[in-house]
Parts: sequence; C-alpha cells; structure tokens
Amino acid sequence: MITWLIALPLIVVAFAATRRLLGRHGRTGLRAVLAANAALFVGAMVLLLVALSGDPAQADAVPAAAQAAQDSGSGSAALIGAAISVAGASIGAAIAVAYTGAAALAVMSERPEVFGRAMVIVGLAEGIAIYGLVVAIMLIGEA
Repeated sequence: MITWLIALPLIVVAFAATRRLLGRHGRTGLRAVLAANAALFVGAMVLLLVALSGDPAQADAVPAAAQAAQDSGSGSAALIGAAISVAGASIGAAIAVAYTGAAALAVMSERPEVFGRAMVIVGLAEGIAIYGLVVAIMLIGEA
C-alpha cells in the first residue's frame, strides 16, 4: 500500500506537467506528452508488478501472523481487477447510452410511437454496466 501512496502524487505531478507543456508548445509539446505518457505507462506497469509480487524468500523468516498479512496480495489483485471491471464497464455503458440515447431522442422526435423500442435499446446499452458489476462481485467473492 505504501507503494501506491508514494507513486500516486508523482503520477499526478507528471500529468499536470504534461498538460502544461502541451498547452505551451504545440507540436513539440505533443511529442513530449507522448513520451511522458509512455514513461507513465511503463512506470504504472512497474508499480503494478511491485505491488502484486510477493517475495517467497521472505516466507521462511516471517511469523505466522505476518504470513497471513502477506497472503492478502492475491486478494488485492482481485480487488484491483474488480475495480478495473467496474470502471471499464461503466465507461463503456456511458458511451453506449450516450449514442443510443441521442439516436432514440432523434427518432422519437419524428415518430413518438417508437418510444418503447427506443428505450429497450438504451436499456440494453445500460446492461453493459451490470455485467461489469457481476464480474466485480465474482472477483470480490474469490478474494
């Protein structure tokens, strides 16, 4: 957990610096932003590997109570996976509802009798978020 507390402010500062750089320098700034994004991506991958890796060499020297605390690494991986599934499904559902909702309103302005069918389409798009929640519940249940 301490890894995240150290790395999160660094990521926020790097993001703010790239936004400022892009606003000031145009095309050169875009190259710098792409390089910074690549560096942030690599850093995030390293941080994820450090946070999720457990050192089996330390298992012999650790008492039983501390060993139980170390075994929670797989639980944290399940929680991270649950958060990713909910976030991805919610973003996907938001995009789908935005497009289908706009199209449904456009059709209903011309033909009001298609209200029921239009709302079914929008409801199907919203179902994407429910699938993400189901996956998250399954992952949390495994943790």
